[in-house]
Amino acid sequence: MQKITPFLWFDTQAEEAANFYVSVFKDGKVIEVSRAGEDGPAFIVTFEVHGQRFMALNGGPQFKFTEAISLYVDCETQNEVDRLWAALTANGGEESLCGWLKDKYSLSWQIVPKALPRLLSDPDREKANRAMQAMLQMQKIDLAKLRAAADGL
Repeated sequence: MQKITPFLWFDTQAEEAANFYVSVFKDGKVIEVSRAGEDGPAFIVTFEVHGQRFMALNGGPQFKFTEAISLYVDCETQNEVDRLWAALTANGGEESLCGWLKDKYSLSWQIVPKALPRLLSDPDREKANRAMQAMLQMQKIDLAKLRAAADGL
């Protein structure tokens, strides 16, 4: 078990959200659902995606998610970026800028191709700056457009 586990506060959608997240990520699974009473609603749901354990709490409406915390997903390919972007913005999610989005539960995510940090830290500062300027105009990161911008095309 990992030493630090993100603990996500939901109003009443902890179980629904956990089931959604494990459906979006290929190796996700719900580990445990603790209920209020034998047949009551979920109280705490423990789930895992890509080996990262999370806990989701039905804590009531007092607290909401903000962009002050986000989940960063390091994507291998543009196809992975596209698939996750579509799934996480579906049914009420919101696109933002520079690879950021909010899902339908208002949890913030960064969906980022692995190549982005390399492009932005290229030793050729002009190339890196062109990539940065292109990224600043994007919502979902488009790796082909970033590479073209970096190359001055």
